[in-house]
Amino acid sequence: MVRETDRGYITKGDANPFTDQDGKEPPVKDAQIVAEALQINGNVVVIPYLGTAIMALSDTVTTVQQTIATTLGTRSLLGTNGLAYLFFSATALFYAHGWWTGDKRRTTRSRKRETNLDARYVAAGFALLLVAGATAAMVVPAGTHEYGVVSAEFESEQPTVIPVGQSNDVEYPLVNSGVLPVVSYVEPASDGVEVAESRRVLPAGGQAAATVTLHAAEQTGYYRRYVVEHRYLALLPVGVIDALYEMHPWAPIVAIDVLLGVPFYLLGVALLGTGRIRDRSRDGPSLLGRLGRRFR
Repeated sequence: MVRETDRGYITKGDANPFTDQDGKEPPVKDAQIVAEALQINGNVVVIPYLGTAIMALSDTVTTVQQTIATTLGTRSLLGTNGLAYLFFSATALFYAHGWWTGDKRRTTRSRKRETNLDARYVAAGFALLLVAGATAAMVVPAGTHEYGVVSAEFESEQPTVIPVGQSNDVEYPLVNSGVLPVVSYVEPASDGVEVAESRRVLPAGGQAAATVTLHAAEQTGYYRRYVVEHRYLALLPVGVIDALYEMHPWAPIVAIDVLLGVPFYLLGVALLGTGRIRDRSRDGPSLLGRLGRRFR
């Protein structure tokens, strides 16, 4: 970024002597910014091969999701919503296995060797996994959508080619592929855009569409229009989500994460205890067997 103006940001490439706007590109709007680079003392932080590692992890997770979804014959485990359900299922199975294993072997005589792993950290770790999946299910499907509007001197069947000074309505599709209902808000993110009925409640597997009105500029040319969607799992009353959303778009996410994470952490502490993990078997049981037992 070179500087900020009333119309947006003036940008320029590192090896480019001219700004992007010198080439007739419009100033960059806030809605176009995907992320900001982390800087320390004015220097951008660079982590070598981080992108490669993230891509490899993403490919692995996608493969696992596709395998499980194919085996069970359902598409609800795919995508970011599927991650939340997988984390939820894994956490529930872990707690159930730990309770059953600990109760079954509680009276078995063997040596007891205490480890340095606090059970509360284990419970917190699984609660954080659940929260991460739920957050991804709300954040990733949302975001900014761009419409390229041509302000023209003629009529056209293309919905984004609009006569000068006039407007046209287009549909913004809303799809909930998960098994939980969601609340979606679609709001204008630039000039020249209006949204009717910005808030929609989508049931599990439901679909809807928000009506977006695009306005053509008074001069011919190509213009970018933006809308932004915020999406939340409907685990709170819609009125509560509305009130939190009015405060800040991230407020409902924080409230829903707390609603999910705190009970799961407390459940984990109730099942696993608050002491350090003890190994009760000489033969070296499985990791789940060791972590799942009760503690003093």
